[in-house]
Amino acid sequence: MLRRIDTEMLSSMVKEHQCKQAKKRDVQENKRREACTAASELTQALVDHLNVGVAQAYLNQKKLDAEAKQLHTNATNFSKQTQQWVNLVDSFSNALKELGDVENWAKTIEADIRTITTVLEMVYKESQEGSSE
Repeated sequence: MLRRIDTEMLSSMVKEHQCKQAKKRDVQENKRREACTAASELTQALVDHLNVGVAQAYLNQKKLDAEAKQLHTNATNFSKQTQQWVNLVDSFSNALKELGDVENWAKTIEADIRTITTVLEMVYKESQEGSSE
């Protein structure tokens, strides 16, 4: 009989131990699920936070690209306009040179005409003097 009581008591203790172990497993499983859920929420929050930064960086990059394109267009237009000014100044410089050449030519012609006039006057005076003699 003592053995039977010991067996029943032992059996009862085993059942009690198994119940406690099952409760501990349930508590641990609940805590594991909560930890997994918390970790998942934290990961999602971190990803969302990083995505905001990435999205802002993307928008900034798009703005920079648009501004760089506009700057390139402006620089190209400025270069074309500068080349037009250079061409205009070159044309003006050439026109001034031509005027200088024309002025030099006119002075040469004027000097030649004065020489001819002087010679003609001398010839006329000599012919007048020769006819009065």
